[in-house]
Amino acid sequence: MNAAATSDPDSFGGGAAAGGRVLAPGVDVSHKTILYLEDISVSFDGFKALNKLSLDIDDGELRCIIGPNGAGKTTMMDVITGKTRPDSGTVYFGQTIDLTKLTEAEIAHAGIGRKFQKPTVFEQHSVFENLELAMKCDKRVRASLSARLDTAQRDRIADTLALIHLAGEADRFAGLLSHGQKQWLEIGMLLMQEPRVLLLDEPVAGMTDEETERTGELCKTLAGRHSVVVVEHDMDFVAGIAHKVTVLHEGSVLAEGSMGEVQNDARVIEVYLGR
Repeated sequence: MNAAATSDPDSFGGGAAAGGRVLAPGVDVSHKTILYLEDISVSFDGFKALNKLSLDIDDGELRCIIGPNGAGKTTMMDVITGKTRPDSGTVYFGQTIDLTKLTEAEIAHAGIGRKFQKPTVFEQHSVFENLELAMKCDKRVRASLSARLDTAQRDRIADTLALIHLAGEADRFAGLLSHGQKQWLEIGMLLMQEPRVLLLDEPVAGMTDEETERTGELCKTLAGRHSVVVVEHDMDFVAGIAHKVTVLHEGSVLAEGSMGEVQNDARVIEVYLGR
């Protein structure tokens, strides 16, 4: 199964992906699974970061990934987004799109968005402008110079501002936001790209209790519309949001199930929760 080529200029919401290729329209989730990783192995200078890792994420699911430092969580996200190429194994987006064949830009264009732990926003621009700049549209120079937001685009930004709890901060410089607000803004910027899958790396690290609670509400709201994969160390946060929890250890899946099931798993207690 390979990512098919097409001449349709509206593939994945419009335009060719970086590198000149235009990807096949739509994501086939006829089997209800949107992301498949099978037997993924990655080694760095003899260290096996991932060791025959296999997991799958359902369309619209909110999955939390936990595990000790060095378990392979970041490498897993790097493989999904094309930053790291696996030594072996396969990664499919839906039934037909082989992510190992695509560049990072093509994977993002196809519908997979990633938020890193440290928020990256345009601090000298307003919150509204950050969302406008992130909007999925023709980014070529001529189009950008003549671009004007239409009513539908302004409505999309307004809806996103409300969703990420920043409706009252639209005109504020992003650099003046709190840490938690910057995290929400970056999630909003990802949403402007219309992703099917969101990968969130430790989204509540450094947040206040109130910000953490609001972020949990946001994650639960996003699930269903999107598939949300959260890598997090805050077990109370994970327990409050996850549909399913996957525990990684030494580059493989150690346990999987509800938070209660993994918390009571003797292997998980020994290698992670009991520390």
